[in-house]
Amino acid sequence: MAQALYIHWPFCLKKCPYCDFNSHVRDGVDIALWHDALLADMRHEAALAGGEPLASIFFGGGTPSLMPPALVAALLAEAERLWGFAEGIEITLEANPSSVEADRFAGLAAAGVNRVSLGLQSLDDGALRFLGRLHNAAEGLAALATAQACFSRVNADFIYARPGQTAEGWRHELEAALALGTDHLSLYQLTIEPGTRFATDVRRGEFVPLDDDPAADLFALTRELTKQAGLPAYEVSNHARCGSESRHNLTYWRYHDYSGIGPGAHGRRNGVATVRHKKPENWLAEIARSGHGIGEQRILGQREQASEALLMGLRLTEGIDLADISARFALLPAALIDHDRVDFYRGLELVWRQDSRIGVTEAGMPLLDALLGELVREELVAT
Repeated sequence: MAQALYIHWPFCLKKCPYCDFNSHVRDGVDIALWHDALLADMRHEAALAGGEPLASIFFGGGTPSLMPPALVAALLAEAERLWGFAEGIEITLEANPSSVEADRFAGLAAAGVNRVSLGLQSLDDGALRFLGRLHNAAEGLAALATAQACFSRVNADFIYARPGQTAEGWRHELEAALALGTDHLSLYQLTIEPGTRFATDVRRGEFVPLDDDPAADLFALTRELTKQAGLPAYEVSNHARCGSESRHNLTYWRYHDYSGIGPGAHGRRNGVATVRHKKPENWLAEIARSGHGIGEQRILGQREQASEALLMGLRLTEGIDLADISARFALLPAALIDHDRVDFYRGLELVWRQDSRIGVTEAGMPLLDALLGELVREELVAT
């Protein structure tokens, strides 16, 4: 089975107030040092996880569109040498829509990137200021046009369910987003994550998050409009034309192996979970000391792997194949799922079942977290 590779570039020009990802602001970055360190981290992973070609590579961050195209090209050349590339490999890079980064799109495409994920976040200037973005709506649209000219596949990210946002306002913005012509949209509800500046702002009373009920209404509206436009949801927050789903992210959600390199990157390979050191300086020090950036690795038991497979797979519209997971992890279906709760929620039309496949319905998706706690065996999650 083909594998996936995740490469984390941890640097940003500014930390967004909603972001809890592993991102850091630094005055300068020694590109030659990072070139050598990322290659060393990659070679370590390939020695342990090689053998099958890569089906996808994803440059995440941070802001990987700040990477020099020559560095991206060098990493891709080494990845191809170490693993080989499957036919039609998907190579995605996350980008912000500043003019500085958009000017690099042609070079990134020439380096081998064939899909870009562009963090537009909103088409409203006031919302962009609230979200702490460095671009305005006009710059975002200009960057999108450049991306569409350079890359064969483009995803656009948006954040909705912002404080005070109305259904009418989100309908107008989402219809405009759908008219942009991308083949994929990632539409995320604003969540207040611990440790972010927004968490501090809410605690101080500087703004009040949107209540659950109006947020659920916006979620339902999102599903309705994207389906009508031919980009139905295939995962809780991700929408695509048929055949344009993110192959890399499907690797996570279908619980297949992937290697992760760079600061803070997670990986799953051969039943082992890996986590790289998060702080860039600590990751570099570990590379110098050990030839890799791993801060933690541990063997995953069959029950823990099965739990992760269920929790990830039930995010997907396609659901999970219980027989497949049972066979993969040598556990009886009754040890994986509470069938009585499945039948109960089927009666409420929140869960569906077809042969050995189980999934969450359109009506159930807004309640996904609660349903996962009901459906997946408690003793499985606790392992």
